[in-house]
Amino acid sequence: MARKAMGESGVKGARRPEVRLPALEPYREGPLEPDGDYDSLEFREEDLTGQDGGGARFMDCALRGCVLDETRLRHARLLDSVLTAPRGVGTDLAEATLRDVELVDARLGGAQLHGAVLERVLIRGGKIDYLNLRKAKLRDVVFEGCVLVEADFGGARLERVEFVDSVLKGADLSGVTLTDVDLRGAAELEIARGVERLAGAVISPAQLLDLAPVLAAELGVRVEAGP
Repeated sequence: MARKAMGESGVKGARRPEVRLPALEPYREGPLEPDGDYDSLEFREEDLTGQDGGGARFMDCALRGCVLDETRLRHARLLDSVLTAPRGVGTDLAEATLRDVELVDARLGGAQLHGAVLERVLIRGGKIDYLNLRKAKLRDVVFEGCVLVEADFGGARLERVEFVDSVLKGADLSGVTLTDVDLRGAAELEIARGVERLAGAVISPAQLLDLAPVLAAELGVRVEAGP
């Protein structure tokens, strides 16, 4: 029914990832290596604090309960993989590629994904503070049941992106380009900047009322009670 409703509104729904992991081998190779190649491995409760996996490729991998404090994964490629309950501050995934990835119950702060490419990604549950997605490209991405606090989408391109039962607090949409972005399912929608960039998104009537003060301020309209 949900897909039918999206079609009727003219919004194309996001394609979700279909991750089917093969039999996995436990990861026992020590610290991450830049440009490393990790295939069909399970990282279980590994402390990857401060390690450098820049440019590495993770294919058919599962990272479960790993600590990612200041972990450097710039330019890394995460493909057909699942990250469950990762936690950390300052994880660097700038200009990384995430394709057919599930990110579940994350507890992250200040994660850097500026310039990253996300395609067929499901972010479900958890809480991410100060997520940096500036100039990132998101296509077929679903935020489901998660909390995003002061996420920065500045200059990003979002196509077929859905927010389902998710909370957006203080989102920055400055300079974004939106195509088939469905915000109707957001449990809370608070836009700090860039409300004028909502063209290409669909919101509910209730959300329109909630955003009315911000829209009025953007248009320079004064709203006052009559005499």
